[in-house]
Amino acid sequence: MKIRVDHEVMAEAVAWAARNLPNRPSVPILAGLLLKAEGERLMLSSFDYETSAKVSIPAQVMDDGEALVSGKLLAEIVRSLPAQPITVEADEAKATVTCGPASFTLQLLPVGDYPSLPPMPKTTGHVAADEFARAVDQVVVAAGKDELLPIYTGVRIELNDGTLSLLATDRYRMALKEMPWKPAAKKVDGAAIVPARVLRDTARSMAVNGDIALSLASEDTNESLIGFDADGRELTTRLLDGEFPKFRHLLDVQANVSVRVKTEDIAAATRRVKLVAERNTPARMNITDEAITLDAATGDQAHASETVEAVVTNHTDGEMPLVAAGFNPHYLEDALGALSAPYVLFSFTGPGQPCLLQGLQELDGDPDTDYKHVIMLMRLPN
Repeated sequence: MKIRVDHEVMAEAVAWAARNLPNRPSVPILAGLLLKAEGERLMLSSFDYETSAKVSIPAQVMDDGEALVSGKLLAEIVRSLPAQPITVEADEAKATVTCGPASFTLQLLPVGDYPSLPPMPKTTGHVAADEFARAVDQVVVAAGKDELLPIYTGVRIELNDGTLSLLATDRYRMALKEMPWKPAAKKVDGAAIVPARVLRDTARSMAVNGDIALSLASEDTNESLIGFDADGRELTTRLLDGEFPKFRHLLDVQANVSVRVKTEDIAAATRRVKLVAERNTPARMNITDEAITLDAATGDQAHASETVEAVVTNHTDGEMPLVAAGFNPHYLEDALGALSAPYVLFSFTGPGQPCLLQGLQELDGDPDTDYKHVIMLMRLPN
């Protein structure tokens, strides 16, 4: 095999294909990045039995062929090379990477031992790439990180005729994002639980102009995977097994007290107050008629308090049913950061109950219905 490729194109393709390679592969061969030159294209592939990635780029191909090299090492080498065309030449034992005055020789891994990548399932539909990336970012903040509870580390994708829904929860917070998409068939009804980290990285890396093709394997294929295809890049990943928690009913909060506040102001106050919040203790939100005050402390060592103007509404006929709420400050910061609206609406029912956050385009307007974020309130000390 012998090829010549533009430096910038090669560097971007190698970095993308190698980013999911394991740092400590269970089998040494899985550390490899497969290069296949044919016609006027170079195909780069990686696979760790869970996630596969494949990207095709234009190349000047002098000799067709295949080579399997250490993916992480090749990515570091290509990234460090000068901005000149890169030549890769491989025989049966080694590959030589040349760029200007620099030259590297790499020992090859046996191509015959490399596993075959799973085939891309049939396209289920298309979604706008940039909108999908933003939607995934809004939802993954609520996904769990405890690998002992793998189902909570995933994002559930629900595909219906005209709506794509993304759901995530770690049991203490929940997020739902709904967005339009273009199904490939008249009747579409499917669901998949995708590892949140893989979904986030994939959506961000494919956030280009145009659409992402979503491919969900049907039940009759005995394949449990989902595929993403955009701009010459293809990725498949195995789905998580298990029953995803049903929490949609918790998003239907009927507010007894609502608070409307400028997102930027409450987010900045949360970041500052969080600096002195003791681990596993709540930040206290005190609610008055015209403002909210965030309080946090680290024992007797430090205390922070900040007041933010707000529009507070009591939806009951009696006295204010809630005068203080306890938030995990990290969860509150994540939720506010996920909102894309200038104002935020807090909907409270009572102490220790779920609190719903929704975006507002105007302070006195109706809440956005396409994104909902619920945080379970923490108990406040007496």
